[in-house]
Amino acid sequence: MTAVSVTQAPLRLRSLLPLASVSLFVGTAMSLTMPFMGLFLTNEVHASPAALGAFMFVSPVAGLIVGTLLGRLSDARAIRRNLLVTGAISGAIGTALFIVVRNYWVLLAASVTLLAIAGSLLAQTFAYGRQSMERTNPAKAPFVVSILRTVLSLAWVGGPPLAGVIVSQAGFTGLFIATSAFYLIVAVVTARLPELGLERHVTHDAGGGMLNRQVIFAIDGFVLLQGASGLGVSAMPLYITDVLHGSPGDAGLVLGLCAALEIPLILWFGSLAVKYDQHLIVLLGGAVALAYQSLMLMTDAVWQILVLQLLSAIVISAVMGVGITYFQSLAPNRPGFATTLYTNTLTVGIMLAGPLLGLASDIGYRTAYLMSLILSAIGIAALLFGRSRVSKTVPAVAQ
Repeated sequence: MTAVSVTQAPLRLRSLLPLASVSLFVGTAMSLTMPFMGLFLTNEVHASPAALGAFMFVSPVAGLIVGTLLGRLSDARAIRRNLLVTGAISGAIGTALFIVVRNYWVLLAASVTLLAIAGSLLAQTFAYGRQSMERTNPAKAPFVVSILRTVLSLAWVGGPPLAGVIVSQAGFTGLFIATSAFYLIVAVVTARLPELGLERHVTHDAGGGMLNRQVIFAIDGFVLLQGASGLGVSAMPLYITDVLHGSPGDAGLVLGLCAALEIPLILWFGSLAVKYDQHLIVLLGGAVALAYQSLMLMTDAVWQILVLQLLSAIVISAVMGVGITYFQSLAPNRPGFATTLYTNTLTVGIMLAGPLLGLASDIGYRTAYLMSLILSAIGIAALLFGRSRVSKTVPAVAQ
């Protein structure tokens, strides 16, 4: 396919609407199923604690491998748009299997293949948005990524509450029907996007020199911080329903409130990331994570968890929001590789959280937040050890 010329007209905000809709619908599909997957496997598939932990460990492993391969492929060949379409179709088919199948091994097979391919959608969406702006106005690239990340948070505002209603009224069958429909919408929208072609000045060994001390410790720190966050999110519906005796709707309300609070915070932290050291912003998010998880250990009512979602939103906005542009600045000419590097830290974090969730199901879901506290503390230590001696107050990509 012919690559789009680098002299194309500047990308207008209106032209970002299709990509923003992709971020919205992919985010909605994820927010419908991700928080309730543990509940689905426990109640519908009747998975044992060991099987639950294995599912939530093996699935991210597959996503990590597939995402890395597709990230490298997207930078080497002009197929980023086609990868978006493929990911959406895979997501639609994979979630459709969850509608009718209740066999653990069949669902695991679908998760490590079809849903693993669908898992690359967000990384490729952020990479597509950045690549679009790099060709016309590189200084606005972080702004575009912030918009897409904000839209993703918007999806999480409505997704979990909607999922709670769907599960209550139509069960998990209805939940996966809705999820599959959202993936089909993404397939239609991405099929109409132009193919951007290859980045300029990309070499096959680009990014090889990225694995210095700071990057290695940044990867370790983000894995631990995002693993702590992922464990907390996955445990939330189970903690609310099993320990606090709330309803799935309560869990959806909690997760939706957190996402709503993220929207202004992500934009605010995004503006700070242009002016101040991104490393310090991430460390701030990690420090707030320690406070959030410590307080979660003491909760005994759903309303208390609702109040604490402000702290959770600060953590997600500072660590996950700024983290995207932080990693992209490490390899500005390879957006697919850099964004996948970031999303892989989330994937490995989820891998780490899976067995811990299985352990928490045996000894009590409250302990999930003690585990999250420990992971966050070690993650902060890793980021401190890896801190560069020379601070950059302006992201490299915006220079």
